[in-house]
This record gives sequence, C-alpha cells and structure tokens, in this order.
Amino acid sequence: MAVYKIFPEKSATLYSFYPDLNTGIDEILEISTFESIDGTSEVSRALIKFPSAQISDIIANRISSSAFDVYLKASLANASEIPLDYTLLVHPLSANWNQGTGRLGNSPATTDGVSWEYTNESGSNYWSQGSFASGTTGSYSTNIGGGTWWTSSAYQSTQSFSFISTKDIETKVTNTVNAWYSGSIANYGFILKHSSSVEFTTASKFETKYFSATTHTIYPPCLEIRWNDYAFSSSLSVATSSYIVPTLNNNKAEYQQDSIQRFRVAVRDLYPPTTFRTSLGFGNQKCLPTSSYWAIKDLDTEEMVVDYDTTYTRISCDNTSNYFDVYMDGLEPERYYKILIKSIFVNKEVVVFDKDYIFKVIR
Repeated sequence: MAVYKIFPEKSATLYSFYPDLNTGIDEILEISTFESIDGTSEVSRALIKFPSAQISDIIANRISSSAFDVYLKASLANASEIPLDYTLLVHPLSANWNQGTGRLGNSPATTDGVSWEYTNESGSNYWSQGSFASGTTGSYSTNIGGGTWWTSSAYQSTQSFSFISTKDIETKVTNTVNAWYSGSIANYGFILKHSSSVEFTTASKFETKYFSATTHTIYPPCLEIRWNDYAFSSSLSVATSSYIVPTLNNNKAEYQQDSIQRFRVAVRDLYPPTTFRTSLGFGNQKCLPTSSYWAIKDLDTEEMVVDYDTTYTRISCDNTSNYFDVYMDGLEPERYYKILIKSIFVNKEVVVFDKDYIFKVIR
C-alpha cells in the first residue's frame, strides 16, 4: 500500500479562557477564536501526537522508496461564523505533555493533564513563559502559555482555506517527520493554531472543530505516508478498450489488522473475439492500462478512505497480473471496505470499475 495511515496516540485542546483545564479525552479538538463572557478575546489550540515507534518502523521497514511524502489530516466536525479566507498553522511541539483524562464540560474541571498553562498536571510544569530555547517560541503576552513550538520555516506547515474549499485539514508535514526520524528534533507531536493575525483579535470570532484521537467515529486524525511503489514489468497485452472484466481473484474477505495483502487483478475481454481454438477464449488474460488506479471506500459511510492518486495508488503489473498492496493496520478495524478501480484508456475514456470487491479488517 503506497498510502499508509498512522493514527494518533493522544490529543487535547488548550483553552486560554480555562488556563488549567484538561480536555485529554474529549472527542473534539477545537481550533477557534472566541469572545468570553467578560468580553475578552480568547483562543483555543489543538495538540496531536503520533507514536514515534510506528513512524520509524514504517520509514525504515515498509516504504519501498527513498522518496515519500507525509500529510497531517483531520476531519471537520463542525464550524461556525468562519471567514471567507483564513490560514491554519501547524508546528512541531518543542516540549512534552501529558494527555490527561479531562473533558471541556466536566464540573468540577479536570486538571490532571495538559492545559493552556501547564504541560501536565495543574500546578506542576508550566509551558515556557518567555525564556524559550533557541529556535522555539510560544505565547508571551497577556495569555502566557498555550504550548511551545519550533519556529523554523522548514518545519512550519500552513493550509489556507477559501470560501469554496473543504475545511478538512490536509497539510504536508514531511520535513517535520523526517526531523523526528533522524533525531534532529524530538517527537512531541504537533500544535495546530490560527495565524497570529487572527488570534486574540476582536475582528475575527469563529469556531473550527475537528474529530480527536478519542472520537467514536471513523474520522480520527492521521498521519498519511505516501510513496510511489509502481512497477510495470509484464508481457501481458494491455487492454485498449473498456469492454473488459477485471476480477479481484484473491480477495479473502477478512484480514487481520496486522496483515499485508497483495491484491491481484485479473483482466479478460468482455467479448472475446470469435476464433477457432482448442482452449476457452476467456483464458486470454490482459492487463489494465498503465494509467490505472485503486481506491478504498468505507462501505457504510461511502467516505473515500484512500482516494485515487496518479502517483501513490497507481496499479502495478507483472507477468502474472496487475496488483497492488494494502497494509491493513493503516485502516480502522471492524469495518467493511470496498475496493474501486479506475482506468484511463488510450481514447481518453475514464472508467470506474465498481464490482463489489468488499473486505473487512478484523482485530
């Protein structure tokens, strides 16, 4: 699978209005600007941490190419009063933090983990408050706290949103992940925040809320590692017409979460030419056009879990058949998925083959 998802080990929201409140098990991450009950400008920022061991294992042992890209993705749960245009910033954190067990609505407030002022339990360790280590910064005005992060432009990621764009987060963080892997900086996760021109200003008050690491939906944040594993070394005839029948002939229907499956796609003509022969015409196997791609859709929600990509989901071929690999631990367990195949033929015809290729990932 040239698209591999890593799910977070912890997440939390920091609220400037609640300086010692922990939200470590909230199902929602909030990245917002708002006005408090006393009229002051307040903000919230999100923290997300992905497991270092899994990142290292994927890069060292599974990626078949020295070149790869990594994207941080998060799905929007709700938004209100958003402006026409705004920018989200993503930085690697420069200090460790404890997730805690709190929720925004707890009364009394839970203070056993990270908050706006503290990296862990309230009254314990403060986020740096002005004496920042070289190459890092944080908040240092009337709202001291809110995390500390690396400021290098090599590590900063941005995503700009317009009126018509999707509000889901999908931003490239390859440089940061490479720095974690090489040991240049420690992996304490990411901080997601609005730009300084928006935070703590009275001009912009809006909410953006995303599903967290503890969501009970299929939309947790993820790191999506993508690399090109395409290979074509085959003597099979390439199909030039969409009158073909592709068959996923080795789908076992259920796969353990830690398994890797190479799906094989056999291709034959829908209407074999009429000739005199001693064997069945249906045995004349072909292969898909070289511009063919796979995708995975969640069967219940019909959300594209892995979408078509001309670089990262291109279907390979050898002398046996077309094929592609899927790492099942990059998918949510105990769910059903459908595989789709899209081909572009020499006459520019684009065809999606939806043949109910369904499988389930089990624990």
